[in-house]
Amino acid sequence: MLPEIETKLLPEIKAYQEEKLQKALQYLSLHSPYYKELFSKHQIDITAISSIEDLQRIPTTSKEDFSLRNDDFLCVDRAQVADYCTTSGTTGGSVVIALTAKDIERLAYNEAISFACADGKAGDVYQLMLTLDRHFMAGMAYYAGIHKLGASTVRVGPGPPQMQIENILRFKPTTLVAVPSFLLRLAEYAEANGIDLNKTSVQRAVCIGESIRDEAFAENALSSRLRSKWDIKLYSTYASSEMQTAFTECSEGHGGHHHPELLIVEILDDAGNQLPPGQYGEVTITSLGVEGMPLLRYRTGDICAYYDEPCACGRTTMRLSPLSGRKNQMIKYKGTTIYPPTIQDALSTVREIQDYIIQISKSDIDTDEILIYICQNGSHDATEQKIRAALQSHIRVIPLLSFVSSATIQEMRPANSRKPLTVVFK
Repeated sequence: MLPEIETKLLPEIKAYQEEKLQKALQYLSLHSPYYKELFSKHQIDITAISSIEDLQRIPTTSKEDFSLRNDDFLCVDRAQVADYCTTSGTTGGSVVIALTAKDIERLAYNEAISFACADGKAGDVYQLMLTLDRHFMAGMAYYAGIHKLGASTVRVGPGPPQMQIENILRFKPTTLVAVPSFLLRLAEYAEANGIDLNKTSVQRAVCIGESIRDEAFAENALSSRLRSKWDIKLYSTYASSEMQTAFTECSEGHGGHHHPELLIVEILDDAGNQLPPGQYGEVTITSLGVEGMPLLRYRTGDICAYYDEPCACGRTTMRLSPLSGRKNQMIKYKGTTIYPPTIQDALSTVREIQDYIIQISKSDIDTDEILIYICQNGSHDATEQKIRAALQSHIRVIPLLSFVSSATIQEMRPANSRKPLTVVFK
């Protein structure tokens, strides 16, 4: 299931997207209260926007705009809304995203070709180890996409390692969809209980919510630890509810592939200028084919780089790097600029850490403070030395450390969180 457009030459892909862009702009000018106002306020003639480069004439849309004017982004009558989703609220309050029946079909298509990119095929069995309710778009999208691919689902949802392993042994899935740090916990549980996961039916895992690679596309500490215990193929993904599209790795493991039929992507610097390949900037998207709440030049807050060389898998589309960080989560600590994923990578190298929470706060003089709460196995002193060495190596500074119980860390996590949060802002 490889769309023909994803193997075309870059000029052909660009021309294809520019034709789609014209239709998207016309749709917004007719149906979007927010973008009608934007075009009028800035005297934008959409008929003059004929190329990807011309998008620079249109102001970007921020997360704050989408949150404060949420209802004004709706382009259809509410009677046409088939499903209401919300963003996860990882970087702020959750926002409503209304989907029409056509949007749900688009989601299914996106996930079908994304799972196919990650070597999925008809007849596979996918065990879903993630939230499938609570307005969570991704759970619904994975389910619909797997069925469009012609594969089967085992809807286990989130749950303890013992339950997940029981389902693996019973239903014999070929593929897992899960957060990689949870897969590591599952592998450690199996190892402690004499269960050889390498003898199960599982061949691969599509990893969500956390990166499994560093900026050079090599395995990071988390994926390296996981694969040392469980010899399965791992595929990284990047997505957000607002873009209603995913970037998924192929077997080459050199970045998440772009679906140009679904999304126009810009990587912008702070001044709003398009950056060249390999330079990190803010992922900014324009929806193609979305009916309910399409977005135009929407700044996601996510920091990535893109690469446009053809991939050995046959796709010629751009590839996005692993997520470097989120713009509104940048920390300035003791003169060093840090994003939470770098701290997470450092902590993943210390095997004695059972669980952790990174707490970011402001001091009374408005400087950033970092306090890491750690639940650990083994000797306290030895573990602390390893943590300090890992932090020094990865971020060159050592935040405050506090060793606590597993129960304390669980209490710090929001009870209704759809994702296993390891970073909290106080």
